[in-house]
Amino acid sequence: MKYEKQLAMLRKVQEMEFVAIELNLYLDTHPCDRDAINDFNCAVEVLKKYKERYEAEFGPLLNFGFGGLSEDPWQWVQGPWPWEL
Repeated sequence: MKYEKQLAMLRKVQEMEFVAIELNLYLDTHPCDRDAINDFNCAVEVLKKYKERYEAEFGPLLNFGFGGLSEDPWQWVQGPWPWEL
């Protein structure tokens, strides 16, 4: 597959997003669980690094708001988009 490396990096982002969301949901009902808070903070840091690495190599994951700045030319229209992999 032409985009194997990109797909593998996107998968890491998706997996870490899942971990962060699950920990977030757990913390909604267990707000004083210090271990879970530490795990959540760690997951968010790893997720941030994965997203930065992905965007540096393949372009933005989102078109506005949470995505990084665009270079010239406008990167959002460069394919494939994350959901096209």
